[in-house]
This record gives sequence, structure tokens and C-alpha cells, in this order.
Amino acid sequence: MHLAILGLLEQRAPVGRETWRSFWDQLGDGGLDRTQAVALLTSLATRLPDHETLRHLLDSLAERRPARSAARWPGTVNVVGTGGGPRTFNISTASAFVAAAAGVRVVKTGSRAYSSGLGSVDLLERLGIRPTSSYEQTGATLERYGIAFAGPFVYPAQLTRLARTVAPLSMKPFGRFLNALGPFLADLPVTAQVTGVSAGAPLAELRALAGTVTDRALWLTVNDRGADELLPFTDNTVHTGDGGELTLKAGELVPSDGGFEDIGPAADPASAADHFLSVLDGAAGEVATRTICLNAAALAVASGHLADWAQAVAAAGEAVRGGAARALAERVRADQARPPARTGGAARV
Repeated sequence: MHLAILGLLEQRAPVGRETWRSFWDQLGDGGLDRTQAVALLTSLATRLPDHETLRHLLDSLAERRPARSAARWPGTVNVVGTGGGPRTFNISTASAFVAAAAGVRVVKTGSRAYSSGLGSVDLLERLGIRPTSSYEQTGATLERYGIAFAGPFVYPAQLTRLARTVAPLSMKPFGRFLNALGPFLADLPVTAQVTGVSAGAPLAELRALAGTVTDRALWLTVNDRGADELLPFTDNTVHTGDGGELTLKAGELVPSDGGFEDIGPAADPASAADHFLSVLDGAAGEVATRTICLNAAALAVASGHLADWAQAVAAAGEAVRGGAARALAERVRADQARPPARTGGAARV
């Protein structure tokens, strides 16, 4: 059995970067069988190791990324959660549209559902919105709409190799690990990232990891209701990655009445797209609107688009009630539904 697996099982000392390098080398060369790949994922999903081991793991993956252009997306924020919290509609995806409609440049990363009924990728599929497939396409989409949904190309290729190695076993049983570390695995040239941390994720380890990130401001949001989004009906804490901490008191920015029954997912997955659009134009109820406005405000402040939280909430509210948020989603849907224009027999990309 590989030393990385033994180190995770024994938990006696951090697993170093060289050990992780060896693991990825053997995985790439076909030297690790399905049993060892499953053992690694099972160990990580059962109990996440110390933050030093996690840092070495992330660094060993980062150094294997192919070179990308040096272009940056200034003033852009990535929003992604750890999942695993109470069942709600896709709050972070809705907040991304609302923030973008209010003038914030947003890139949304995410995945299919591991622990929930409908992940962000599942929802986008139902909306008819395709994730981008390259940095160039993401940058162009961002320039056109103010929002882009980055596809799996931003994640390490080694995760795909792991998935193929354990097949036909699904990756879903390992969702706890994938959800918790996913926000740290996406490689995007953004200014800031806002990540909601659910009760099922190891906050202490994630805070330690966030403190080592230097290429972007990385905010972690938590609350005592266990959700990986900001909630209007409870106190929320924002850890800003630089050791800072901000408490958003219930009722401080928006009214605090309501509960999870007001922000639940669509009753039928087939109606998820329609329900999502009703959230964007405020037709899903005041609590749903307050929730997405609060989360959109976090994106505005984290990105530097606005400095004042109350002003950011108000701008988000105008984007919802004025129809800009839904109009943006409808525009992206409509554009992607059209067949590519052709000139001289060649399709435009």
C-alpha cells in the first residue's frame, strides 16, 4: 500500500509533499490499482487529515497544473460552497446572477450533487447554460455577461484520473472530501473568493488553509444553522482569511423573520429551473429574496465593487425587484440556445 494511504490511516505525522508527488506519479503511470485509489478516497472522506497534510496535498496538485496565461480578472469574485448543509434552493448560483446583475464580476464554480439533490452543474444543465471549457472562453464570457460558470477544466486532472480508476464506483460516496476541498482546488485568476462552509465541513482546517492562500482574498462564511450560505434569520460569521472576522447579526441588514421552509428547493426536480427563475425575480417570497441579496452583497464587498454592506444589499435588492437578475439569466440561456453563427461554412466560437 502506498505511503500516502498509510500516513492517512495512521495519522501519526503529516503526509509530506514528496509522498503526494509519488502517489500522483504512480497513479499517472498506472501503478496504483482500484483498491488503493478507493482506500485513499475512503480515508479522506472518513476523516480529513491535519491542515499541513492538506496543504501538501493541494501544493502537490497545484504544481502539476499546465501553464496558463498570466491574464488576471481584476475585481472578479468566485463563489462556491462546501455543500452538505440543510436542503435549500441553489442560493450561491442565484446570488451569483444577482451580484452580476448589480455590476459585480462573478465566476461561479461548483459540481454535480454529492450530498444534495441538485448541484450547481445539475441546475445549469436544466437551465440550458453550459459551463465554460477554457480560461479564454471563461474570460470572454465574463466580458460579455459579467458572469461565467467555469467547467471542470479548473480542477486538477488527477481527480479525473482517480474517478476513472475507481470506476464503476461513483465518486458520490466521497462527497465529504470533494465538497470540503473543492473550493481550494479550482484554479482561477480572480481577486476574491467567497466560500460558504457547512456544519459538516472542518472549519478549523479550512481556516488554516485559507490563511495560506496568497493569490486572492478568500472568505469563509459560517453560521450556527449549519448552512454553507449566509442566512437572514441567524447570525453569520465571515472569516476573511487574513485573520479577520466579521459578524453579521440577524436583522442587521435585512429582516430576520423566516426559516428554512422559506428557502427550500423546488418540490419536483423537473421544476427546478422555473423555481430558480422565480427566485431571481423575487416571486419565491421575501425570505428567499433577502437570502440571495445578503449573499450577493458578500460578493460585492469581497470583490471590492462596494465597501458598504447596506449599500451592497440595496443594490442586490434592486437587481432582483427591477428584473435585472432574471433578465441576465434569460439572456445567457437564450444566447446558448441559439445555434452557432456560420460564415463561409465555418462555425464561430
